[in-house]
Parts: sequence; structure tokens; C-alpha cells
Amino acid sequence: MKKVLITGGCGFIGSNFIKGFIQSHPEWKIINFDKLTYCGNRAYTKELEGNQRYEFVHGDICDGGVVNMVVEDVEAIIHFAAETHVDRSIDSADDFLHTNIFGTRTLLESAKRFDIKRFIHISSDEVYGSIEKGFVSEDSPLQPNNPYSASKAASDLLVRAYWRTYQMPLVIVRSSNNYGPNQFPEKVIPLFITNLLEGKKVPLYAKGENRRDWIFVQDNCRAIEMVFDKGEPGGVYNIPGGQETSNVDLTKRILKLLGKSEDMIQEVNDRPGHDFRYAMEGKKIQNLGFRPQYDLNQGLELTVQWYRENIQWWQPLKRDKFTVK
Repeated sequence: MKKVLITGGCGFIGSNFIKGFIQSHPEWKIINFDKLTYCGNRAYTKELEGNQRYEFVHGDICDGGVVNMVVEDVEAIIHFAAETHVDRSIDSADDFLHTNIFGTRTLLESAKRFDIKRFIHISSDEVYGSIEKGFVSEDSPLQPNNPYSASKAASDLLVRAYWRTYQMPLVIVRSSNNYGPNQFPEKVIPLFITNLLEGKKVPLYAKGENRRDWIFVQDNCRAIEMVFDKGEPGGVYNIPGGQETSNVDLTKRILKLLGKSEDMIQEVNDRPGHDFRYAMEGKKIQNLGFRPQYDLNQGLELTVQWYRENIQWWQPLKRDKFTVK
């Protein structure tokens, strides 16, 4: 049986991807390689423990020795593992530079050494920076504006360099903002939902005029599967959700779903370097057959319901692992 290494498989997107991939790709065994940092949780994939086609390995992508031991035995890599929270990167960039750049380089070196047949690198729409109007394509310049997106852009360029220099079968995926059940509650949608469930106000940057494109996590995972199956080596594939909205509109939708008034909005000072708008075109992924199945209203309703029903999961995380400002 073929084996695929999935880094960061105990994170939000990675765990959702694994649970879909193990159903849709029965010819593959999954090796889930995760450091289990503050937002990684083996409980996300607990249902797969004991499955002969699933194995968990605790490790750091920056540890070349451990990486070589697992990569030697696989044919493909799907690289989700990354530090991802913009506000944390503004407070301290060290972990972002180390994990996102050096960790990716460590994986690339190991993939080159063991002649990996497929390598999918998961990136973000944030590497393109902010645009006032229109849409960026895969050929648009990278113009990151915060330490997180700069570290991801650097890792993208490393992947491109290894493809060009060593003719490795590398593909880059850039997704728009993901959301959905069991997302760590420091991210904006689960933070706002859980704050409101606790009777707290939601901290909205400035007046909430900044705009983002949202994609339900299961839609994003299906698109990544398509890239794994059909993407061209050396290619870059944008995965937009086609659900662009302002932050204040997003907030009002969440308030409505929870039966709360707009008095629960608390405007806070804007963060440094806050990008105004992200928007990608997605012709290449559409040509592979991808169409999102969830619109923003459907996805938010499912997400709110999940957080209502899983208070015992998120309350300890908010109390013990991070402080809401």
C-alpha cells in the first residue's frame, strides 16, 4: 500500500483533510506527523486510532533526523504544518520564521533525498498582500505585509526554487480563509462565536471594513485532494471560496445566528499592517473540477451549531492556552 506523509495533521485543516482523504483514497495509508503545539490536538483524529491505514508520529518538521526516518518510507507529502496566526506573528516572529521557512526547507531536503513522487505545499492567499479591487491570479507578485505572510511567502519561494533547481514534483496551493467546526478559538470566527456564547463582546478591529474571502474547511480539503490527484508539478493553485465579505458583515451574521444585538460589538484598535482585502481568482482549480458546496450562511450555521454543542472542548482551550485581548 502506498503511504502519504501529512504534516500538521492534528491541526484544524490537516485533521479535516485526513478524515476525508482516508475515505476517498483507499489505496493510501496516512502517516500523520505533528508536533502537537498549542493548536494541535490528537483528539481531532481520535476516530482513526486503530485504523490500519492510519498512523500518528509525534515529531517536529525542523528535526531533520526524525523527518528523514518518516519520509524514507513514504511516496508523497502533503505539507500543512505551519504557524498561522497573524497577531501572534506580530508579537513575536521567531516561531513563524523557524517553522514555516526552516521546517519547509527540512522537508524539501528530505523529499529530494528520498525521491518523493508528490509534494503538495499548503499556503495562503495572504502571501499576495492586500488588493483594492479585482482578483489576484497565481502569477501575481507576492507582497506579504506581516511576519506570518512573509514567512509563508518565503516558504513558497523555497518550494518553487526546489522545483526549478532539482526538477522535484512540487505543487503549491493557496487557500482563502478557512472556517468550520473544531477550529482553534483564537481565530476570528470561533473567537466571536465562543465569546458570544460566554456572554462576552466581540473585539472588532477598527470599524470592520476590511474584507476577506471565506471557504468552508471541507470545501478546501476537497480542492486540495483534486490538486493531489491532478495538479501539475511546478504549478500553483488558488482555492478561493467565492464568499467575500467585510469583517463587520461577517460579525453581524454571527450575531444574528446567536440571537445577539449589535451592542455586543466592541471596536478595538486596528492591528499593525492590517491588510484591507484579499481576493483570488480560481480558474485553475475550477478547471480541475472544483466548485464550493457551502455558501457562507450555510457554513456559519453549521459552525455555530458545532460550538454550541461542544462547549466542553473549547472552554478549556480559551482558559488555558491563550488570552483573549
